[in-house]
Amino acid sequence: MSGARVLVTGASGFLGGHVARDLQEHGHEVFAAGRRVDALASVADAAHRIPGDLASLRPRDLEVDAVIHCAALSTPWGPWRAFHEANVQGTADVVEFVRRNRVRRLVHVSSPSVYAAARDHEQIRENEVDPRNRLNGYIRSKIAAEALLQDAHRAGDVDELVIVRPRGLIGVGDPSLVPRLLDVHARLGVPVFDGGRTLIDVTAVQNVASALRLSLTRGDARGGVYNITNDDPREFRDLLVQLLGLLGETPRLRPLNRRLAWAAAATLEGVHRVLPGRPEPSFTRYTLSTIAFSQTLDITRAKDELGYSPEVSLDEALADVAADLKARS
Repeated sequence: MSGARVLVTGASGFLGGHVARDLQEHGHEVFAAGRRVDALASVADAAHRIPGDLASLRPRDLEVDAVIHCAALSTPWGPWRAFHEANVQGTADVVEFVRRNRVRRLVHVSSPSVYAAARDHEQIRENEVDPRNRLNGYIRSKIAAEALLQDAHRAGDVDELVIVRPRGLIGVGDPSLVPRLLDVHARLGVPVFDGGRTLIDVTAVQNVASALRLSLTRGDARGGVYNITNDDPREFRDLLVQLLGLLGETPRLRPLNRRLAWAAAATLEGVHRVLPGRPEPSFTRYTLSTIAFSQTLDITRAKDELGYSPEVSLDEALADVAADLKARS
């Protein structure tokens, strides 16, 4: 699909902004939808900006060939109502936009959080999802959004559907993964388990943008699901030491017992649910599931069916992030 007209939701966010710029660089006409008007200005001219939330997109008339749905509420803690409104109802609003405007293809950004569990699990495939996973509201909402989309496709409301699950996005402008890690490091020291040898997957945001662009024309359009990573699993300790070294920081590592940490996180969650305002605990079971256990993804399907191959190495991504953080500080 050359020179396609593509609507990108969440274009004012980290991933969506990268996706919009990548599509433009490859000759596509991009319509950037998002809530932050100032951020939209950096990725689209006035004629191609669509400010507002997903509910405002629902009744809009716009002729596009495809939608890449990046917008989501992504956080390890929060009320179910907020996750449902943003990730389930928001996806329903996108489906209605697609149905009304007869958009050919919808590419949906889901999350490998749907695999989260308190166990080591390497080379996870796309079908290894427990639909009953209730570890947090975010996971529950992403599972529900995927089910909603598959139902919409079967009902004919979405002609072509591709779902992508990118793991652990890092890159310049990352508002979540690296900042959270550095915040914990500064305050308490980073907890490590099993000597920090747990394997984790992360992905350069540029590679995710590339995978989403490939999904416009490739992949199983009958609701095919694809894992995306940098295909370079690393031990958590090594990854952390490398990043901190690039920042000129001395690693502060806190060895912890997995079983005790899990029980403590469950207790903290229970306490914080009844505190006024339900503040986020210092760590959650979901956060522990990402660093206390080895979990890597199998991306064979993405390689074979999307033609996906990481273009930016993990070392390059870490160096870029560190250089940007040092420049800002």
